[in-house]
This record gives sequence, structure tokens and C-alpha cells, in this order.
Amino acid sequence: MTEAMENLENLPLREDLRGRSPYGAPMLDVPVTLNVNENTHPMPVEVVEAITREVAETAKTLNRYPNREFTTLRKELASYLGHGLTENQLWAANGSNEILQQLFQVFGGPGRSVMSFVPTYSMYPLLADGTNTTFIAGSRADDFTLTAASAVEQIRHHKPNLVVLCSPNNPTGTGLDLSTIEAVYEAMSEHDGITIVDEAYAEFAQDPSQTALTLLEDRPLLVVSRTMSKAFALAGARIGYFAASSAMCDAVRLVRLPYHLSAVTQATALAALRHRTQLLENVEDIRSQRDRIVRKLREFGLEPADSDSNFVFFGGLKDEKAAWQYLLKDGVLVRDNGIAHHLRVTAGTESETSAFLESLEAYLRNTGELS
Repeated sequence: MTEAMENLENLPLREDLRGRSPYGAPMLDVPVTLNVNENTHPMPVEVVEAITREVAETAKTLNRYPNREFTTLRKELASYLGHGLTENQLWAANGSNEILQQLFQVFGGPGRSVMSFVPTYSMYPLLADGTNTTFIAGSRADDFTLTAASAVEQIRHHKPNLVVLCSPNNPTGTGLDLSTIEAVYEAMSEHDGITIVDEAYAEFAQDPSQTALTLLEDRPLLVVSRTMSKAFALAGARIGYFAASSAMCDAVRLVRLPYHLSAVTQATALAALRHRTQLLENVEDIRSQRDRIVRKLREFGLEPADSDSNFVFFGGLKDEKAAWQYLLKDGVLVRDNGIAHHLRVTAGTESETSAFLESLEAYLRNTGELS
């Protein structure tokens, strides 16, 4: 046990938090960082200038609390999403993680449970721990897919208070068809459970029109979570949001901290949304690099999953840890999610993608895995 861990264990922690590890991914200074699914394309100059102007204007009133209801931002988000949504159906927070935390606080807690289907986003069990909600690890097929029949069977067995469907799923990158989401919602509704669809990577989907936003009407227990960290290239700004019924927005007001969304955050989000055309121009290029990665990995004899996200999850490696280390020494950082024989790589710029593919090809040749 490290000294830091020993010191932590000496504190009077909640018993259910003892032995737990915090969320984390390596933050290393390397030329090509492709491990945390950021949008690696530079922020357009005109968007930087727009954000700077908006924040500078906001700075004049930072002695006052921000708009607690961030009404203008919610209107802009509704305009961006479409599907007949109004500002009363939109909620925002500091990243989609806080969005999920608020939902867990309202609908989870002691004696309640949340289910998701692993492997999936590793923050879900940590958010459950933080809100004293029991986490139920549902299962996927051997190829990491999830069918409606399997999901419904598991839900009816466990009867969780919440279920989180990550679509496209992290780390596998695969999306769920709408019929599966509908089936899950119906199964959850049998015991008044909440269905959350985490669409953090929705803008990168092969068919972005196949979104759970189309299912919101007449489904009061459905929440669709989104983020501005990925397609909008605002990972550093921490802006997440959800679309749901107006009652769902009222529910999270019960647990949100006072003035939880800073004036600077609101200004940044508004400027970005008003320049969304420029920001989203890179999405098609990212899709192109993602598909390029999939094609090349198959040529290498590896097993990439079809991806609806801005990253590629791939298997077929004899030793994923050795491959990860080789890439790192070559200046390319990818993600080891702890799944045997698999790694995950973000689709970056053309030059970053080339650096990854060239390094991986060299590794495979050096180990005799590629002739």
C-alpha cells in the first residue's frame, strides 16, 4: 500500500468508500495524446475570439451571482437540439458527470440501485458510490453488444431504480438501436424506474438522426444526457446538459448547489453554441479519421469494433500492455481500459492518426504479429 493510500485509509471514511480508487486516466506530456476521447482539433480562431468577448463582458459583473436558471443558455440548447424541445426541458451542469450525479442524487441513494451494462463508462459505479447508490453491473454479449431481450431480462430480474444506457458506448464505441432503448424504457416503466441514455458522443454517430431525443415525447421517465466536451471541443470548459420532461428538470433543482453553473461557464457555452457551425465543421473529419483507423486495423489483422463515436476500441492484441507501452515510448498515448487484448484510441487529426497507425504497425511487425 502506498503512503498516500495508507494516509487515506487512516481517515474516518464511509465504510463503503474504503478500498475504492478514484477515476483517472494517465495525463502524460507526449506529442500525441489519444487516450481520453477529446476533440484534438484546434479551436477555430473566430470561436476563441467570440468566447473571449463573451467572457470579457461577463467579467464586468462577476461580483454578482450568475443567473441561477441560465434561461438564455437553456433556450440556446433547445434551439440546437431541435425535436420540438423547449428551454423548460433542458438542464445544464458542470459536465455530463455532474448531470448524472444530480440524477443519481434525486433518484438513487441508500436502498436504491442503478444498473448499467459493462464494460461501459467507468464513472457510473463511482457516481453510484458517491451517492450511496448500489451499482448493478449488467452483462453484455461476448462481442460487447447488448440486445433488447438481454437488457430487458436483466432489468426485470434486478428492478433497478435507474438504468444508464451509454450510446454510443464507452469504451466500445457502439451505438444502441432505438428499439432496444424503447424496450428498456418499457421494462423500467413497469416499476417506475428512470432510463438515462448517455449520448456524450452522439454527434459522431454513423447516423446522428438515430438519437434517443426522438423518444422523449410521452416518456416522462426518460432522460437524454449530452456534453459539449466532445464535438464542441470544450472539454476544458466542463459543460454538460440533458433533455427530458420539465418535471425532470424540476427534480434536479432539489439537489443542485446554489448557482452551480458559473457566469463564465454560461458565457462560454453561449458563445460556442452561437458559433456551432464553425465548431462542428471538424466532426466530419473526425469521423473520416475514425473510419480510417477501423480500416487500417482490419488490414493489420486486428479486431476493431464498428464505431459511432470519436474513438475506436480494438482487440486481437497478444499483449495489450506491451503494445500500450511501445506506443507510449513512441510518443503516442492511447487508453488501456483493463480489458484483455484490447486498447482504445481517440480519432485525432490526420497527422495524429498517422502517428498512431505507423507506431502500431511497427509494434506489430517487431513482435511478429504482422508479416
